[in-house]
Amino acid sequence: MEIGLLTDSLGHLDRKDALDAAAAIGATRLEFAAGDWSTSPHLDLEELLASAPARAALEHELDGHGLALSALNASGNPLHPREGERNDALVRGTIRLAGALGVDTVVLMSGLPAGAPGDATPNWITTSWPPETTEILERQWTDVALPYWEDLARFATEQGVTKLAVEMHANQLVFSVPSLQRLRDAVGPIVGANLDPSHLFWMGADPLAAIQELSGAIHHVHAKDTRIEESVAVRSRVETLTVLPVAERSWNYVTVGRGHDVEYWARFMAALRAAGYDGTLSIEHEDHAVDPRLGVEEAAATLREAAHRASIPLR
Repeated sequence: MEIGLLTDSLGHLDRKDALDAAAAIGATRLEFAAGDWSTSPHLDLEELLASAPARAALEHELDGHGLALSALNASGNPLHPREGERNDALVRGTIRLAGALGVDTVVLMSGLPAGAPGDATPNWITTSWPPETTEILERQWTDVALPYWEDLARFATEQGVTKLAVEMHANQLVFSVPSLQRLRDAVGPIVGANLDPSHLFWMGADPLAAIQELSGAIHHVHAKDTRIEESVAVRSRVETLTVLPVAERSWNYVTVGRGHDVEYWARFMAALRAAGYDGTLSIEHEDHAVDPRLGVEEAAATLREAAHRASIPLR
């Protein structure tokens, strides 16, 4: 396995400084975000698509730091009833750039459609009652998501991208192992998981069990932690407070190791290896209580120690 970094974790730094910091923590792989839920601080999608010299310059920068690309990231909602066309253009542009750079993996979301034709906002169905919820959900899958994803898979294949790594994320049609498997079964093995345990933690799933269930279907991994807070007993895991009142929330994204200790991460890495994954652990820092640079350093140190305890060599 390799330690990597989603460079949005250091979005306050310019690209050179972010690459310097990545090399300093011992990362060997980088994941760049192209948008839409990212400001894309280190990658200009349009410039890189239009300019072979710009692509060569990026590759030269990476080589100079002993780094390579693990994936490009195009997280957004391409099935949004109003903004879907713009998000889809970003996804396809990112896939085209990945192909041009020789990167086989694009991380993205499944998207979430409207509940009915004419609706202006997406509708996330999380219950089977009242009965109309199952009708909405089936329409979202059958009428919108599956036709879109079948076409996207064809497009990605044409561009030389072989792995569409879908993140199981709240407010998306794919948010759990069964929903990821439904998309993969319908579209094919080009669809796999971007296994980010942080979302599974707060939704109440067990990432270790998820890894076992997704054996052979994990395309990419985010190393990101979540801490369940004491207030969950009153607030529940369905948390609608914004991320900044950290002390009040029922759960928080935290630096790797601060939600689950190094022994847990050793088991996490061992489970990945048993499931056939030997790729990148891409650190994603979203801990609002810890300086980003210190956070990624701490996360890398935790992962190195976890790899040592699990007897997993890091490349």
